[in-house]
Amino acid sequence: MARKLKFAANLHWLFKEHEHFADRYAAAAKAGFLYVESADVSSLPLEELVEAKTKSKINHVLMNSMPGDVAKGERGISAVPGRQDVFRQSLDTSIKYCKALGCSRLHIMAGVKTDAHSKQEMREVYVDNLKYASRKLGEHDIMALIEPINTRLSVPGYFLNNVDEAVKILQEVDDPNLKLQMDFFHIQIMHGDLTANIKKYLPYIGHMQIAQVPDRHEPDSAGEINYSYVFDVLERCNYDGFVGLEYSPAGATEDGLSWLAT
Repeated sequence: MARKLKFAANLHWLFKEHEHFADRYAAAAKAGFLYVESADVSSLPLEELVEAKTKSKINHVLMNSMPGDVAKGERGISAVPGRQDVFRQSLDTSIKYCKALGCSRLHIMAGVKTDAHSKQEMREVYVDNLKYASRKLGEHDIMALIEPINTRLSVPGYFLNNVDEAVKILQEVDDPNLKLQMDFFHIQIMHGDLTANIKKYLPYIGHMQIAQVPDRHEPDSAGEINYSYVFDVLERCNYDGFVGLEYSPAGATEDGLSWLAT
């Protein structure tokens, strides 16, 4: 891999040719990756994941918090009033998986707005839960992350959908263990102006993710973002965190990895 950036293959998006999730660790390692990330894995057998990760000699650097009841439309519950106890119980499970897998970052999913609660009510619950989570995760050397997600193409109604608001929340929580997860796919759709946003918010960023816009394929596929330039910007800014590959391959995963060598 030619660049200095540390790319992490997202195992819920890449290497899906391997139906068995645990097998994707070895597939990523075989393709040359040193790092992987994932969505929530708490529904999978922990011992099996640990064995597969250990055998592949790969680092699992990030996972998502438990999303709640996906069948009922939940996409996280940390901003949902009345779900505080469930969120805190689920956080214990996430910590268990992170510690067993050596994972040092947890993306805390906010959830979807509901008509039953005002934006201010949800924000107050969100901030309170983030204060609890960032402190609790810090006790286990796990970084807490929040990610603005676009509501136009990905998750309609997602509570945290603006990077400026995300940073205001970080400032209000005021815990150095809580950082911004900046996904350029979402930022481009919501805001654009990627170079300025990278430089403006770099001190708050704890993790990054990439995908082309609008089709969410490989970064070198046709689309709105010139990732070669974006990578140059990140290297000039001395970004030393991870860059997660949260994209949907246009074909077979390995057929779309040639951009890593450029």
